[in-house]
Amino acid sequence: MPMDILLGLQWGDEGKGKVVDVLAPTYNVVARFQGGPNAGHTLVHDGVKHVLHQVPSGIFHAQILNVIGNGVVLDPVVFCKEIDGLLARGLQPVHNLVLSRKAQLIVPTHRLLDAASEAQKGDAKIGSTLRGIGPAYQDKYARAGLRVGDVLRADFADRYAQLKKAHLVVLDHLSHDLEALPELEANWFAAVERLRAFRIEDTEYLLNDALAQGQKVLAEGAQGSLLDIDFGSYPYVTSSSTMAAGACTGLGVAPRHVAEVFGIFKAYCTRVGAGPFPTELHDATGEQIRRQGHEFGSTTGRPRRTGWLDLPALKYACMLSGVTQLMMMKADVLAGMEPIEVCTAYRLDGRTTTYYPAGPEAAEVTPIYTQRPGWPTSATPGHFEQLPNGLRQYVSYLEAETGLPITLISNGPDRVDTVLRF
Repeated sequence: MPMDILLGLQWGDEGKGKVVDVLAPTYNVVARFQGGPNAGHTLVHDGVKHVLHQVPSGIFHAQILNVIGNGVVLDPVVFCKEIDGLLARGLQPVHNLVLSRKAQLIVPTHRLLDAASEAQKGDAKIGSTLRGIGPAYQDKYARAGLRVGDVLRADFADRYAQLKKAHLVVLDHLSHDLEALPELEANWFAAVERLRAFRIEDTEYLLNDALAQGQKVLAEGAQGSLLDIDFGSYPYVTSSSTMAAGACTGLGVAPRHVAEVFGIFKAYCTRVGAGPFPTELHDATGEQIRRQGHEFGSTTGRPRRTGWLDLPALKYACMLSGVTQLMMMKADVLAGMEPIEVCTAYRLDGRTTTYYPAGPEAAEVTPIYTQRPGWPTSATPGHFEQLPNGLRQYVSYLEAETGLPITLISNGPDRVDTVLRF
């Protein structure tokens, strides 16, 4: 069987966790392929909110195998807190969760390096979540980092000490306070001890064997396409590949195995932290979207910036990942707003363009809008034909503009507030 990929098409926070939860029962394996504890996938079960940061979103289904792939950077402390939360809800994640030997570890000094680096930038801060993600990926590509599989080695403590020593040289140069380090280390080593109780394997073999046996695999992305290290709004990006190609390198699965690419987007746009945001709203409408959408970061708690849907950016993300199906989230947030605006092009340097500018010039564009009719209610009937006329028109308009089918419409936080069209 082929592997399907699910990823966000905006700046993250699109609602990927809910979609995985809706789709998961049709898969045998759900695998995270990049990112770390800077991701926050929110799921709502029977009115109860759950936020997963590193554990794949299929974990609530006991029959599904969940894999943390080699492209992920793992913080053992955050991981253990997630596990404790799952145990408290009666789940037994040790039975259906596997960790790649090749996933990178976030160590305590990575968090300190992240904070020191961001402080040094002053007004040029990139909006890091300060979880140690960037420094961990830096060590990965410098071939200096620790991997999850290293916790099983007899010389693990020596390897940690060597990495820590190199980090302390940098922290000393930056005059960064080390007062918190002893407590961070105590918690980290306790979490590493618990990590050893989980299945730690060469998950690239596990995944390819599953595909060869006809099992269905869903690759779950984190963050969003416009935060991609290569194609996002650089330098205000994450440290990994958030595109469909990242699923192949982040899991060890060849491109020929990929079938569907599900692209998740909100009916509007949000962004957390610094960086260009062409359609950002600084007025009462933006605040209304933030309030009605409960737009606060699931990882950081920071208020999200809000704005109208950006079609050039959406089409750009679809192009880069070869998206085959679109899934629209939070349609309910726009209920009662009239009219709804959609950015269809930009004005840049006196000319009109539909190309998304992924560099610094993205801050210089002026969005060109078209208006669409709104709809009065957020109630979710069982079928697309029963949705409010304005919402159906909005969906049809976006399908025509993107050339892609919108096969899922989320009209509320719970899984029952979902209209499927496949």
